[in-house]
Amino acid sequence: MCLYNVRMVDIQEGSRSAEGEGNVRGNISKKLVRRLIWIFVALVSILIWIPQIDGLITKDLAAISECVLLDDAWDVTIDGKTYQNVLLTDFHFPAVRKGEQIAMERMLPSDWGLVGGVLRFYVRHAAVSMYIGDELIYEYGHDRLAERRTLGSGYQFIKFPNEYQGERLRILLVVAEDKAFTKFDSVRLYEWENVYRVLITENRISLLCGSFLILFGLIVSVITIFALIFSAKYVRLLCIALFAVCMGLWSLSYYNVMLIFAIPLYAISLINYLALYLAPIPLTVYIYEEVSNLKNRPLKTFYWIYLAVEIAAVAVTIALHVCNVVHLAGTYKYMQAIMLVGLLFFLFVLAANLKFSRYESRLSVIGLLVVIGCVAYDMLGYISGRYFGRDYFTVRGVTSSGIMIFICILFVSFYIEMTQKMMEQKERDFLIKSAYTDELTQLHNRRYCMEYMNRLKEERNFKYTVICFDLNNLKTINDTYGHAKGDVLIRCAAEVIAETFESHGIVARMGGDEFVAVIGTADEDRLSSLMEQFLQNIDSRNRAVKDLNMSIAYGYASGSQSDSDIEKVYQTADDLMYEKKKQMKNS
Repeated sequence: MCLYNVRMVDIQEGSRSAEGEGNVRGNISKKLVRRLIWIFVALVSILIWIPQIDGLITKDLAAISECVLLDDAWDVTIDGKTYQNVLLTDFHFPAVRKGEQIAMERMLPSDWGLVGGVLRFYVRHAAVSMYIGDELIYEYGHDRLAERRTLGSGYQFIKFPNEYQGERLRILLVVAEDKAFTKFDSVRLYEWENVYRVLITENRISLLCGSFLILFGLIVSVITIFALIFSAKYVRLLCIALFAVCMGLWSLSYYNVMLIFAIPLYAISLINYLALYLAPIPLTVYIYEEVSNLKNRPLKTFYWIYLAVEIAAVAVTIALHVCNVVHLAGTYKYMQAIMLVGLLFFLFVLAANLKFSRYESRLSVIGLLVVIGCVAYDMLGYISGRYFGRDYFTVRGVTSSGIMIFICILFVSFYIEMTQKMMEQKERDFLIKSAYTDELTQLHNRRYCMEYMNRLKEERNFKYTVICFDLNNLKTINDTYGHAKGDVLIRCAAEVIAETFESHGIVARMGGDEFVAVIGTADEDRLSSLMEQFLQNIDSRNRAVKDLNMSIAYGYASGSQSDSDIEKVYQTADDLMYEKKKQMKNS
C-alpha cells in the first residue's frame, strides 16, 4: 500500500512538473517578446529624434562655415618639377615617396575680412615649415622626423593675423612615409571662434557615434569584468564592449575630433592605427561560439590560424613601430588585407549559422553586412584619396555609424541569446527541483533524501542523527473527511517537522504519511531538546488550527561515518518509529 501511494505521488508530481515547465517557458517567452518590443520602440524613437537633434546642431552651420578659400593660384614644386597656377582641389600627382620635398607658394588676398584668422591646413605624414615672406611662422614634425618617429595626419590650425594680408605664403613639406598622399586638401581661413565649431559640426556623426561607443564600451567592460567572476558566459559581452571602445577611439581619431582636446597630431594618429588594428581581435573571439556551432574541423582550424595570425600581426606591427623600423602607417595595407579576410570569414560563419534558424545569427549577418558596406565605403574613399588623388566619397562618419549599428545589433543578439539560455537554465532548474521536491509539501522527496544519505558515506568524522516520522490516523482522516482534509494534515505535519529540524540538516517526505530528517548532531542532550521543541510545536499547531488533532510518531538513531552504516542507522530509526507508533496507538 505504501509503495502504491509513493508511485501515485510520483505520477502526480510528473504531471504537475510538465505543467509547471510549460508555464515557466510561456512566462519567459512573454517577457522576451515584451522586452524586444521595448527595444524596437526605443530604436524607432532614436531614429525619429536623431534628425531633430541633428537639425539643432547644424542650424547655424552655414553662418560659422563662412571662410576664405585659398585653393587657387598655387605654384607647386614636387620632385624638382614645378606646376604653376594650380587649383588644389583638382590637382593630383603620383604618390609621393618618403624623404621627398614639396614646396607650395601663393600670394595671400589683400583683404580677407576676418577679425581673428586661423589657417586650416591638412597634413598627411609630413613635416611642415610655413613662411610669410622669409619669416618662419610655423613648423611641425622636423624633430620627430629626425628621430624617425611617426608624424601622423590631420588638421593643423595656425594663427593667421590680418598683418599677413597681401604677403607671399610659402609651405615646405618633407614626406615621412612612402605613398603618403597623391593630392592636397583644401586650405582655408576661418574666424578663430568658429574653426573648432566647424570641425565638430562637420564631423558630428563621428563625434556622437564615437563618444557613445566609448562610453558604452567602458561601462559595459567594467560591469562585465565583475560579472566574469561569477560566470564565463559574459566573455562575449566583454568582447562587444572592447570592440566598441576600439571603434569609438578610431572614429574620434580618424575624423580628427580629438583635436578639440589639444591632443598632439602624432598621438591621435597612433590612437587611430592602434584602435583599428586591435578592434578585430575581440570581434574574432566573439565569433568563436558560431564557429563551434558548425562542428566543422577545417573551419575551426582556420579560425585558430586566423586568430593567431591576427594577434601576431598586431604584435609584430607594434614592435616594428616602437623600434622605428616601419611605422603603423606603413603596415596599413597589410592589416587591411587581414581585416578584409576576417570580415569575409565572419560573414561566411554567420551565414552558415542561419540553418539553425537563430534570430541572433540573422541579426548578426545583417549587422556585419552593414559594417562591410560602411568599411568598404571609407576604405575605397581612403584608397582613392591617398593613391589616386580623387575624392569620390565625401560623406563623413559612414563607418562609425555602421559600427554603432553593428554594436547595437551585437548587443541585442547577445541579449536574445542570454535570455534564451536563461530560459533554458530556468527550465533545467525547474526540472531538477521537481525531481527532488515533494509537490504537496515543498520538502525534499525520497530521491533527494537517499542521494543525501549516500553522500554522507563519503564524509569523514561526521556525526549525524536520522529521525523517522509517521503521521498517525491519516487513512482515517482521508476516509472520513476526504483527501483535501488529509492534505491539510500532511502539510501541517511537514511545516512542523521543517520548523523544528530543517535548520539543523535536511527534511524530506518519503511518501504518503512518512517523513525523515537527517541532522548534523548526535549529542543526546541536543536531541532531547529538539524532540521537546518538536512536541511543543505540534501542540501549538493543534491549538492554532481548528480540529486538526495532529499526532506524529517518531524514532531516531545516531551514528557516524567511522563506526556505522547510514542504512543501518536509518533502519534502526524506522524500527523505533514503528514501536513508538504502536505505543501511541495502544494508548
